[in-house]
Amino acid sequence: MKQKTIVLAMFAAAAAQAATPPKIDAQRMLQDVKALSSDAFEGRGPNTAGETKTVDYLVRQFKAAGLQPGGDLVGGERSWTQDVPLGRFEITGPVAASISDGKQTVTLTQGQEIAIRPAENGQSQVDIANAPLVFVGYGVTAPERNWDDFKDLDLKGKLAVVLINDPDFETGEGDFGGKAMTFYGRWTYKYEEMARRGALGTLIVHESAPASYGWPTVKNSNTIVQYDIVRKDAASEHAPIESWIQRDLAVDLFKRAGLDFEQAKLAARSRDFKPIELKGVTMSARFAVDAKVIKSKNVVALKRGSKRPEEYVMYTAHWDHLGIGPANAKGDRIYNGALDNASGSAALMELGRAYGKQPAPARSVVFLAVTAEEKGLLGSEYYAANPLYPLAKTAGVFNMDGVAPNGPARDFSISGVAKLDLLDRLSAQAAKQNRRYSPDPNPEAGYFYRSDHFSFAKRGVPAISFRGGQDWEQGGLAAGKANAEAYRVNDYHQPSDEFRPEWTFAGGKRDLELLYATGRQLADSGDWPNWSQDSEFRAARDASVAERK
Repeated sequence: MKQKTIVLAMFAAAAAQAATPPKIDAQRMLQDVKALSSDAFEGRGPNTAGETKTVDYLVRQFKAAGLQPGGDLVGGERSWTQDVPLGRFEITGPVAASISDGKQTVTLTQGQEIAIRPAENGQSQVDIANAPLVFVGYGVTAPERNWDDFKDLDLKGKLAVVLINDPDFETGEGDFGGKAMTFYGRWTYKYEEMARRGALGTLIVHESAPASYGWPTVKNSNTIVQYDIVRKDAASEHAPIESWIQRDLAVDLFKRAGLDFEQAKLAARSRDFKPIELKGVTMSARFAVDAKVIKSKNVVALKRGSKRPEEYVMYTAHWDHLGIGPANAKGDRIYNGALDNASGSAALMELGRAYGKQPAPARSVVFLAVTAEEKGLLGSEYYAANPLYPLAKTAGVFNMDGVAPNGPARDFSISGVAKLDLLDRLSAQAAKQNRRYSPDPNPEAGYFYRSDHFSFAKRGVPAISFRGGQDWEQGGLAAGKANAEAYRVNDYHQPSDEFRPEWTFAGGKRDLELLYATGRQLADSGDWPNWSQDSEFRAARDASVAERK
């Protein structure tokens, strides 16, 4: 009888512990952000000394949290990491680029009028001379929307000049969801589409509003070393030239061809648009590329489930940033990435500590810190293409890309606009905090396609990228919006995204309490959230239902 009483008391204590939310420690998050974004970590670039330090730091913290390794199998045992093979591409030496109208040749300066990425198609030398230019509007082929910007154009041997975002961005009305960006609006889609059509390359016209960021972000993100997952036929997916050009240069190119840029841009909003040749205007470019295959690492920790350990709930964040790059006006070359995304990595570790201290939930919980997000969501893409745990049995993914360092907000949001049960669950838990869901205030920026949850979403897994709210308890919506805009303009992808001693992460603490409660409830349930009936991701999820029975 005494032994039975002791056992019952143990079960009661465990139940009470599970019912009591763990403490989220804002100060510990603060210290993690300070460490990861310090100069010692060199901006956390993949395949650098900064990566080694970052991975070691994450592994130490996950171990100390009491989690298990969840990565690649090595000798029959799980390791703490998943190897991620990546193609590494770097321009070596000068970039020679120019445009000509037959009368005058104008030299273009890399990083100023143009930002050319290193070729990712396997070429060691790119050398094109007097390639003709053709304007292809928004560069969209969307049969389901009865939209074709190319008509019968043959792009072989040509460079495509293309607008960023979607055809209805300017008016907010049309076949592409109004202001909300579709995948057709993303620069990645435009590069891929031009390569599929055999173009020599792409010149994306930069404008801050439709791009959602300024030219410094374009320059800093494109003129440095680039990475991609290793592809079987890279040439079919990457043209020799992938670049952005300043709007002023685009206007000049059209003028030299006797055309008006604004008129052409207006015409591109219509499904009747036809490509426009920039007659007499050509471009030449020459540069060398050092291409090699390297390995980076995802870090994977696991809290094994007590009842259904072969079902999973996942939290993700990317650990990487831009590493060492072009110097700013102050001579600073280290892109520390304090908010983007040392804060998300700190949040992931803090959630790992929270789960580590609690009794195991029914389902297993995976903590995935991915590499190369800044290179195109490559760490999450690699995991989703080579999952360590079945995607069909992953109930939901909660991604964290930038966690609120300031005070609490009365609301929360997610990146982009999506309809799914996971959001309903978050909203229900948020109501217990007297918080509400606020839709993404800038759906035109295409944030849904710019965070690691997208690698899972496009394969059908219910996935969101959580964002703290902008309606601050201190200062309201005006303060929250002003802070977000200041960060976007001044610090996003700049060396100035550094740790600040005035941060408290009080808002981040509240956000993690919400994410823990929602994830824990899902991990203890037998529910399988899904996308809305009209979601483009619903069919992929429904196709895997048999694997969950």
